[in-house]
Amino acid sequence: MMNFHKKIETNVVLLLLGILATIIVGGLVEIVPLFTISSTIEKVEGVRPHSPLELAGRNIYLREGCYNCHSQMIRPFRDEVERYGHYSLAAESMYDHPFQWGSKRTGPDLARVGGKYSNDWHVRHMNNPRDVVPESIMPGYKHLNRPLKFADAGAHLKTLSLVGVPYTADMITNALADLKAQATPDADVTGISARYPKARLGDADGKPEVTEMDALVAYLQVLGTMVDFTSFDPVRAQALR
Repeated sequence: MMNFHKKIETNVVLLLLGILATIIVGGLVEIVPLFTISSTIEKVEGVRPHSPLELAGRNIYLREGCYNCHSQMIRPFRDEVERYGHYSLAAESMYDHPFQWGSKRTGPDLARVGGKYSNDWHVRHMNNPRDVVPESIMPGYKHLNRPLKFADAGAHLKTLSLVGVPYTADMITNALADLKAQATPDADVTGISARYPKARLGDADGKPEVTEMDALVAYLQVLGTMVDFTSFDPVRAQALR
């Protein structure tokens, strides 16, 4: 056996053939099983595309670089789950382009921040983080109190539908109206509530116009709220793939 190894390790051609064979076999072991399942992402009830206002808030979240300090990935470890909640599911990010999973955290993970704080808390936190978290090193974002520019909401949804996000023609047609209704007190929210269940309704910052702050808060408030983890069955989700 030792002589066999010596022969391979001292012969460049045999060594290269051995490496190639190992890569081929390893690749087949990794790839072939994927052809036996319809999807690599578990099917989870409740997961939906973001509403136009949430999507606008997500764009602001990316623009301001929030992902550099806040991941949206709770690992399946006891310390993570006890601090943040149920571990993150791939299905929760299946409509995100790009997703906000990550490994570095300067601030807390935000995968389950939705509903944890009030709208007013989020607005105060964004204006001056030290008002609610004295030890925070996060900068303030008072400039988010300016009006939101998202006249192309419908076009944005239509573009995302081209890469697989299941926005319907009805959602695309009503995109701008849904955006305004979600952030406007006393608006008719029948349509948006039907199209986007669990969307957080109402004005976040109290300003008459829809602002970037309204959008960002709407996005933060939906994170981790789509899936009902009291009834989630990971075994059943695996079986439904």
